[in-house]
Amino acid sequence: MRWLLFLSKLAFICNLAFLVSFVFRITNLLSNYDIKAYIIIIGWLLSVAINPVVVFIYLLVFWIKRKSLAIVPVWLIVMNILFLFLQLVFLLVMNVE
Repeated sequence: MRWLLFLSKLAFICNLAFLVSFVFRITNLLSNYDIKAYIIIIGWLLSVAINPVVVFIYLLVFWIKRKSLAIVPVWLIVMNILFLFLQLVFLLVMNVE
């Protein structure tokens, strides 16, 4: 189950990039467009692709083997789930406009 810990950390890093991408959408803090483009790609594409998969795997492992989920820290699981709800709300609001 070390792979689940790796995926959880990867999803968390992508979710942090999602937050930074959201800040870039509101303000213009960074003048280097290459770095800004990488952060936006990781934030908008990878976090939306990886985070739902990781949360779905959490649910599967929780239903099948709860003891195996103990390798992932609880704060990391909670943060990834919160970021998933934040992404869903943001994507819904973005599509309404």
